[in-house]
Amino acid sequence: MSANERHVTIVGGGLAGCEAAFQLAERGIRVTLLEQKPTRRTPAQHGDGLAELVCSNSMRGAALTNAVGLLKEELRRVGSIALACADEAKVPAGGALAVDRDIFSNLMTERVKRHPLITVKSEVVLSIPEATELSPVIIATGPLTGDELAADLASKIGQQLAYYDAIAPIIAADSIKW
Repeated sequence: MSANERHVTIVGGGLAGCEAAFQLAERGIRVTLLEQKPTRRTPAQHGDGLAELVCSNSMRGAALTNAVGLLKEELRRVGSIALACADEAKVPAGGALAVDRDIFSNLMTERVKRHPLITVKSEVVLSIPEATELSPVIIATGPLTGDELAADLASKIGQQLAYYDAIAPIIAADSIKW
């Protein structure tokens, strides 16, 4: 990497991390995407792919007459990888955009890994990577942030983060007593 070449490290291979990586790479910026799977998973994660939808396969309303539908159309028009893959993986869902989770994750994984400016590494990130002016870091781990990284983030910002919108109960079948 030359002294003036930008490089961004992104921690987290979910929707936000993959979208950020793809958008940066499409603009000529080299990206290293760090994803803990398959080395480690949270209880919600099951597959090895990127952008695994763990709670719902619905991306909510698709009509241009509502805010979420309009936002999706705006994202399509700016070249969103997530919306392109969702459109290919969609399943019938009335007025919503819902996807086949496996097809969606496979498409996202293949396209992100295929991009010549994106390097995907399976790595458990325990603390915020070093950032510089030419090599910034994006933390895009959301509610599935590993405990060690969450603790490091909390120590840097002075409080524990909470993801109220993303919280969904995960119950292991073997934990239920009949």
